[in-house]
Amino acid sequence: MKILAWSGPRNLSTAMMYAFGNRPDFEVMDEPFYAAYLATTGLDHPMRDAILASQPTDPVAVAALCRKPPKIHSYQKHMAHHMLPDFPLGWASGAVHLHLIRHPARVIASYGAKRDDISESDIAFAAQASLYDRVGGLVIDTADLRDDPAKMLAKLCSEVGISFDPAMLSWSGGGHSADGIWASHWYNAAHASTGFAGPEGPLPAVDRDDLLQAALPFYTAMKARALQV
Repeated sequence: MKILAWSGPRNLSTAMMYAFGNRPDFEVMDEPFYAAYLATTGLDHPMRDAILASQPTDPVAVAALCRKPPKIHSYQKHMAHHMLPDFPLGWASGAVHLHLIRHPARVIASYGAKRDDISESDIAFAAQASLYDRVGGLVIDTADLRDDPAKMLAKLCSEVGISFDPAMLSWSGGGHSADGIWASHWYNAAHASTGFAGPEGPLPAVDRDDLLQAALPFYTAMKARALQV
């Protein structure tokens, strides 16, 4: 089985990769299209040169890596906006598609703490909605995941036809061997964690109402499809 997990940034995507990476029957992969995305778009992201040197930049070569059968099961963490319209997607046929979503106010506040000059394409709500229209799949609102990780993960496992493993609820601090080279910039909180954080508090105030209003319709539409426990 392959689970392809799609999200924008700051959506608990790394924590979910760690949860599956802590199962003995899963191997995990961290954002394999990141270098190809940067090479194609020319965007200047933190650690750009190191990222380009760490992964293949040809999307066809990356697709071949993602298509390889896993030893047992595979959980692949992908950013929705990395899958540019001209990139091949046939490699994803037959996989389980999982979409992680989070309220855009939380995403904007979290992403803005790491990078200036945010655009809508950076937080990827439109890209994720477009990808969902192409591939379908399951949706999890990460607020629900944080409210009750055991129940939500058990629900997800049931939906995809595997047994729930309590090992998914905790992991060793310090990161995972599959972390991308960019982890030193982006994964500080994930590296300090040993499990899912508790329920989130009130929505943060954001100073980018333009981004919030652009993202909210996509989030609301995806939220209506989210798994319920």
